[in-house]
Amino acid sequence: MVFVMIKENSKLVSKIPVKASRKMVGLIIRSRKSILNDGIVTTSGIGEPSVYHALVVIFLEFFAWGLLTMPIISVLNRTFPDHTFLMNGLIMGIKGFLSFLSAPLIGALSDLWGRKLFLLVTVFVTCLPIPLMILDTWWFFAMISISGVFAVTFSVVFAYVADITEEHERSLAYGLVSATFAASMVFSPALGAYLEKTYSLSLVVALATSVAILDVFFILVAVPESLPEKVRQASWGGVPISWEQADPFASLRKVGKDQTILMLCVTVFLSYLPEAGQYSCLFVYLKLVMGFDEVHVAVFIAVIGTLSVSCQIVLGCLMNVLGAKHTIIIGLVFEMLQLMWYGFGSQMWMMWSAGILASLASITYPAISALVSMHSDADRQGLVQGMVTGMRGLCNGLGPAMFGLIFYLFHVDLSDGPDVGPGTLANRTHSVNSYPSVIPGPPFVFGALLVIAALLVATFIPESIVLRSGGTPASSLRRLSSNFLFCLFLRMLRHRSSFQR
Repeated sequence: MVFVMIKENSKLVSKIPVKASRKMVGLIIRSRKSILNDGIVTTSGIGEPSVYHALVVIFLEFFAWGLLTMPIISVLNRTFPDHTFLMNGLIMGIKGFLSFLSAPLIGALSDLWGRKLFLLVTVFVTCLPIPLMILDTWWFFAMISISGVFAVTFSVVFAYVADITEEHERSLAYGLVSATFAASMVFSPALGAYLEKTYSLSLVVALATSVAILDVFFILVAVPESLPEKVRQASWGGVPISWEQADPFASLRKVGKDQTILMLCVTVFLSYLPEAGQYSCLFVYLKLVMGFDEVHVAVFIAVIGTLSVSCQIVLGCLMNVLGAKHTIIIGLVFEMLQLMWYGFGSQMWMMWSAGILASLASITYPAISALVSMHSDADRQGLVQGMVTGMRGLCNGLGPAMFGLIFYLFHVDLSDGPDVGPGTLANRTHSVNSYPSVIPGPPFVFGALLVIAALLVATFIPESIVLRSGGTPASSLRRLSSNFLFCLFLRMLRHRSSFQR
């Protein structure tokens, strides 16, 4: 009986046309792939994709690392007492270079496989070294360097935001992302320093690890996929990623054929190179020159972070009134001024003034990201944003090394010690000339010259950009307004109402 049924079924199958059977097999294979790819990682999520999902991801990740701002300085000094600054530059340099190599590939893969998977991977790997801080400091710093391969959360987040916003909304959305990053750093360094001083380093690390786990859980459960399947299939023409596409330099050459994108990338490189070097040594520099202690540094970060949040909120209206190009130029001018102020400043109030200028300069990168997204196709957002983030990653590798080399050439000793303050500058620098007394921070002055070069490049960025078919030119994004604060108020109300819905 069973044999007869099998025989009849085989006859029935044999009657099916060959083309139809191939279609059926293809459907089964695609269904299996869909089951594998569209599991909990891609199908889970709360509500529709929104900017607020991206903001929570950014806030939790950098809040976790912000808690470790002060402990990392002391642990780094204890682990490498003789070459603290050199090792800091080496660790950050390796991490930045790996980020440069991987950012275009991860961006391209997110165009093909979706954003959520790579949000999960980048956050998990970036936060993986945190618990090692109290287990093994050597492995902790080694893992920080290796984690640079996936230290590109910003590029994936910016691509996520580009998927779910219209062109005229992206400047505000990117500003909110950068503002959230600044907000995460407002009180987390002070909280981490307080908990370490009051309780122990283990408590700080445990809290940071818990926040990182919460971030991973939030992405896994609450964040919905933003890239539609139809757009995903259009990426790369449905062809799997090849080794040529995995090459970061090939990706750079591919996008570099566009003169506007190329000029934006050169602007990012020239402006972010000194910024990366500044971030790598600013805390030690403030302690060396001005005698900032842990409390002063924490308050400094909190104030500058608060001001940066305000600047990012204003960014949307600023771009609508002035346009993306002029917003970028204004940010570069503020960056040049703050680097000059850090370089020539010799009083504590000058450092605070430079910090205020630095917060105003924070509008530059989100404005560039918004302009890049306007100039890119929908299925290439991840690739282009990954390329721009890769340029920043390259700067994160070269910037600390550049600052350390210039300090060395000017015989400025950045080793941390007990005697700090303006009066000890002459004793803390081993110089055969008077350069350090005239220019307390030579790398900052050199960085200001690089930003001037970035300003010259930015002046050649086109005023108007022709978008993909169906888009609107960037010049149409400018909305005339006689009252800047009223424009900002309307933007905030619109954002709040959309959130409530």
